[in-house]
Amino acid sequence: MGTRRKLGRKKIVKPRTSYGLANGSKVVIADNSGAKIAKIINVDHKKTRQRRLPQATVGDLCTVSIKKGKPELRGNVLKCVIVRQRRIYRRVDGTRLCFEDNAGVIVTAEGEPKGTEIRGPIAREAAETFPRLASISSLII
Repeated sequence: MGTRRKLGRKKIVKPRTSYGLANGSKVVIADNSGAKIAKIINVDHKKTRQRRLPQATVGDLCTVSIKKGKPELRGNVLKCVIVRQRRIYRRVDGTRLCFEDNAGVIVTAEGEPKGTEIRGPIAREAAETFPRLASISSLII
């Protein structure tokens, strides 16, 4: 049997970091899109063992449900990129890093941010995976 190639898709290889957010975790939305708090429903592009739910870390694209925010956004299912997590994770250079809260940024299906500014710092892993987030963020750690 031959293997099939998927044209047009470039696999992003990123080092494994500690998973800090499971399905059902609440994240603070760090942009000015109008959403305040969201709940993680699913983590996109993750493979796990059978019947095990995928977990998210910094730089992952997630599907979220908006729990608090503007009335027209509340209850909607949107895409979100995790930019901060409370759990300590280790970088390739050996440094360990954690933030004060779990936070995400609402994005479109193509990865473009819906807001025009990001409040607070974002992790370098998220900025490298999604360059448009780096351009509107105030601080990259």
